[in-house]
Amino acid sequence: MFAFILRRLFQAMIVMTTVAFIAFLLFQYVGDPVVFLLGQDATPEQIRALRADLGLDQPFFVQFWHFLSNAVQGEFGLSLRQGAKVSRLIAERFPATMELATIAAVLALALGIPMGVYSALRRGSFLSQVFMTLSLLGVSLPTFLIGILLILLFSVGLGWFPSFGRGETVQLGWWSSGLLTLDGWHHVILPAVTLAIFQLTLIMRLVRAEMLEVLRTDYIKFARARGLSDRAIHFGHALKNTLVPVMTITGLQLGGLIAFAIITETVFQWPGMGLLFIQAVTFADVPVMAAYLCLIALIFVVINLVVDLLYFVVDPRLRVGKAGGH
Repeated sequence: MFAFILRRLFQAMIVMTTVAFIAFLLFQYVGDPVVFLLGQDATPEQIRALRADLGLDQPFFVQFWHFLSNAVQGEFGLSLRQGAKVSRLIAERFPATMELATIAAVLALALGIPMGVYSALRRGSFLSQVFMTLSLLGVSLPTFLIGILLILLFSVGLGWFPSFGRGETVQLGWWSSGLLTLDGWHHVILPAVTLAIFQLTLIMRLVRAEMLEVLRTDYIKFARARGLSDRAIHFGHALKNTLVPVMTITGLQLGGLIAFAIITETVFQWPGMGLLFIQAVTFADVPVMAAYLCLIALIFVVINLVVDLLYFVVDPRLRVGKAGGH
């Protein structure tokens, strides 16, 4: 187990170093930060002085080492657009994105798993066909269109939910939460549903497919032959083994929810990291782009490590294989 964790940590270090190198290349090839900071009217002396202050006159790998050492400490310099520290901008936006992604993930799991199990156990029923049709729509429709349709129906038409913003928040140290106020919950519902729909349909279809596969295995037939009840077979044996591969996909999808909430945050003007990244791309704000890229990579690495550890704990075949030297 310890050797397994060490290998995963070593792989994570390689991944993060590679991502940091790609992020550093943004500074080299996406415009000159000195021009952004001083403007077009700067004199050559001012440009040389600022390049020396920023360390841009040093060799390539020396600059990369400084960038890497600062990135480890969470420092990515100043935003070229807003003039504030990038770490502070990310810290201000991170809670909004994390809360939105967490609620979307809970919705997707809480609805997707039961719908997938029901669709597998009641394949020919009317409700199962409805679930499959809805899942096809959820996979087919783009996220921005789903968001616009929800705004049109529930905000413009019925007036039940607000169409933009995060609502009232409560400050808990550096973390700002909208989940402690009724207004915050009122604002988060539509963006969370929009973000969860694709993941929900994906989880539902995956659970259904895995459940149908497990129900055809020999040990399920043996359990039926022993006279076990359908409830014990379906939920005590089949579902437990179905959730092992689902857990891996779900972990990666949680990282995807955080990374690809950009479209949802743009549609609903949700003040999260995705909206910050879109604004950074629009104004070629390279430090913010680099910080966002490194943070998303770190989130994926951490989630992947946790999923691998859970997979190792849940699936006894891996432990037996390691003990047997396979």
